[in-house]
Amino acid sequence: MLAVLPCVALSQSGNGTFMNPILNATGADPWVVQDGGYYYMTYTTNSDITLLRSKILSNWDSAESKVIFQPEPGMNYSTDLWAPEIHSIGGSWWVIFTADPNNDSPTPEVDMYCTFNCPAVFHRMYVLHSGGPDIWTSNYTMKSQLDTFDQFAIDGTYFQHSSGLYHVYSCWYSATISWPANLCITKMSDPFTVSSTLEERQIISEPTEPWEKTPYNRTANVRLNSNEGPQQLTNPKTNQTFIIYSAARSDNRNYCLGQLELIGTDPMNPQDWKKHEEGCIFYQNPDEESFGVGHASFVKSPDGSQDWIVYHGMRDPANGWAARTIRTQEFTWAQDGSPSFPRPGYGPYKVPSGE
Repeated sequence: MLAVLPCVALSQSGNGTFMNPILNATGADPWVVQDGGYYYMTYTTNSDITLLRSKILSNWDSAESKVIFQPEPGMNYSTDLWAPEIHSIGGSWWVIFTADPNNDSPTPEVDMYCTFNCPAVFHRMYVLHSGGPDIWTSNYTMKSQLDTFDQFAIDGTYFQHSSGLYHVYSCWYSATISWPANLCITKMSDPFTVSSTLEERQIISEPTEPWEKTPYNRTANVRLNSNEGPQQLTNPKTNQTFIIYSAARSDNRNYCLGQLELIGTDPMNPQDWKKHEEGCIFYQNPDEESFGVGHASFVKSPDGSQDWIVYHGMRDPANGWAARTIRTQEFTWAQDGSPSFPRPGYGPYKVPSGE
């Protein structure tokens, strides 16, 4: 989430293979979609929302790039722009992102009310809307701030279901409690309007498992315990619906992916969600110096025959947020219909089918 600095990537593709990372720059919170024969990527830059376009998934160093939103100074969304996502809903494109007004620095008069220090206390969710149906040529303008009841909100995503549209995001229990960070869900009447009240908002996941805490199995207090970065993932054959989320702390080697499955029919009913409590489903691989893997999105190979996870990780966890780079690997599906992710690494890997 925090500052992005230049870095040097590993060697890129050749002879039908590629190496991670796939972008020769520090980057985090990657979001990738496909449209019209192209992949489109956006990720955390902190200062703006940049959209990249590439014909291939395995190498973004020569991708086209354009800034689609540069906030004006002095706005509630002018600084610390995190985790943008771009979704096609109702024939147009919607960008959902996190931002704050003051570089994550609450005044002492605000901070004193927080249970623990609360640098992200003013982070909220915002929505941009495209001026047309074309993801690349459209102009994007500020549409609204999403209602999160004037409370901390980061890493929001759209969850689309037969019963309607929902907002799933990382939340606190209250405005100043600071930790833990949970997963909240609210109902939406359209992509820029939350229709739930605070009383109707539901928490569908809390970081109660040892692997969701920082350090691992922290017992002293709930500080740094986190669920964030939720992403919808649907099994194309069984139609099982999952939320894959990030657990623990994003600047830490133990950052990993957890899994919720919607086993009922009502996304707003916490009892209709089942957590994979046994542990992370995608996690660090010390043998390959691949740490802090998380905040993923999911796409198909160019020919549609394979499923790929796009995520960030770090080689040197001592450098925290500044060490994160963007990677991709193929994943499959287990017999029970859940996603089966590989161990993270650097490759070489075969390029996605159809490249």
